[in-house]
Amino acid sequence: MSLVIISLIMLAAFALGIRLYIGILIAVLSYFLFFGSVPLVIAIQRVVGPTENTSLLAIPFFIMLGTLMSHTGIAERMLKLADLLVGRIRGGMGLANILLSTLMGGISASNLADAAMLTRMMVPEMERQGYDRAFAGAVTAAGSLVTPIIPPGIALIIYALLADVSVGQMFMAGILPGIMCALLLMLATWVTAVKRGYKPAREAWPTPREVGTTLVGTWPAALLIIAIIGGIRANVFTPTEAGAVAIVLVLIIGFVIYKEMRLSHVGEALAETARSTASVFLVIMASSALAWIFSLEQAGAALSQLITSMDADQVTFLLVVNAVLLVAGMFMEGTALMIVLVPLLLPTVKALGIDPVHFGIVIIFNLSIGTLTPPVGTVMLLVCNIARISVAAFTRQAILLYAALGATLLLLTYVPEISLLLAR
Repeated sequence: MSLVIISLIMLAAFALGIRLYIGILIAVLSYFLFFGSVPLVIAIQRVVGPTENTSLLAIPFFIMLGTLMSHTGIAERMLKLADLLVGRIRGGMGLANILLSTLMGGISASNLADAAMLTRMMVPEMERQGYDRAFAGAVTAAGSLVTPIIPPGIALIIYALLADVSVGQMFMAGILPGIMCALLLMLATWVTAVKRGYKPAREAWPTPREVGTTLVGTWPAALLIIAIIGGIRANVFTPTEAGAVAIVLVLIIGFVIYKEMRLSHVGEALAETARSTASVFLVIMASSALAWIFSLEQAGAALSQLITSMDADQVTFLLVVNAVLLVAGMFMEGTALMIVLVPLLLPTVKALGIDPVHFGIVIIFNLSIGTLTPPVGTVMLLVCNIARISVAAFTRQAILLYAALGATLLLLTYVPEISLLLAR
């Protein structure tokens, strides 16, 4: 009963518009003050304890990397490469938008940062080429959903810490799902372009000279991707060290190679990194304490017993989990949900023989979809605000993209080899 009451307290706090981490902390303190027999000092230890994990250093590194990316000139050059590859196809600018999100996601690690940057860059350009503005915004937002599951997505790091699996394995597990998601979104965009008569972004395929010039301009971005993914895969450095190495490389690219970065940009990036890191860490700290309470009250065992009594197999369990998370993700922030639910679900996951790495990709992608759905989808609201689009118009234009994301989720859920092929 105590868990039900503190859960209702937390949901009431969210409904009142109280900040996410404060709402969770209110629930945690309510438990320790009124329901638990554990000393209050334990609550402080459980809140502060998660910050002592040195693996969390990867988070500020990759947040700063994503912030610095907007000042280097890499995005503009990557767009030229994306246009080179798909611009001649019907709806080429929309396809280039998604491809650019995929390429940038392998560097920036933040879907919100990608969505903000690409909305400003791509939506006006797509609108000039005849695209509906709401559709352009929906394509941009949907494309950014590739970022959380493609390395070095921050959600991959957080899940690895929660589930006690290798961060490197999670990084490798996200590569093929990210590519598959991008391809299905591009297919949905192409179908829409054909139905509406959207033209290709370019009239002819690129010449060898144009290909060479574009590749020369984008090699620093390729170097970044190789440094992050290749270095981790080859065990040259840890994911945390990869973030630090990538920051050094992006500074060299910005100051020395492209010469578009200024010292003021570094100062802005440091300030934004501090704010974003504080926001993420406060949620992690509060949610970890709440997860500990659920564990103390044997919520995981109760959930496992409930599912066992239902004679649930892998298929049924994953279906139920997906349905619950899709609904919950419409109303709550995905990172908090993951931190609270993963420790509760893992015992059942292991009991049913589901690979924790595969399960992690399913969870992360499922909750990523929540950032694109009303009423509180963070990516959706960000794009609508920047592009001046109503949520209703956005939702109408995104229907086929939602279908592509749903198909991706089903494939990831029931074909584990997609996630595990490179992770083994």
